[in-house]
Amino acid sequence: MKPIPETLKSLVLRTDFSNDAVWDALCEAIQTPTSDDGFRAVVEFVSDRDFEGISIEQVLENTSEDWRHSFLFIVDHEAIANPEHPVVVLDLYEERGRTFRVIPAEMWGVENNLSIANMDFADFADNADADGVFRGFPE
Repeated sequence: MKPIPETLKSLVLRTDFSNDAVWDALCEAIQTPTSDDGFRAVVEFVSDRDFEGISIEQVLENTSEDWRHSFLFIVDHEAIANPEHPVVVLDLYEERGRTFRVIPAEMWGVENNLSIANMDFADFADNADADGVFRGFPE
């Protein structure tokens, strides 16, 4: 497997190639600005079949502890198949290997806040619903 690229923007890594239409729609949803403030996730998408089917463990093996970002997003089979398209968020820094999922409409908040260290990974992971999916903070 080739190395996972270190990009300037936060990385969205595609590991499931079963449905191109869903992938395209998911990418669009991730980059859609919020209706109230116009915030959006600042990400770079990597869709390379060399990464098809890789596991969390393989991602960890291919990212060093001093990797450019403290987290990355993974679009796996669950993100493609589940109607909510919950994307994996993988901690690469504080609790290396810890994960939760986030719906595309909430990725902007995760990406924006983790990228500038305004919030910690645990702030989001600890507020995920019982099924492990972060759908936003309670009103």
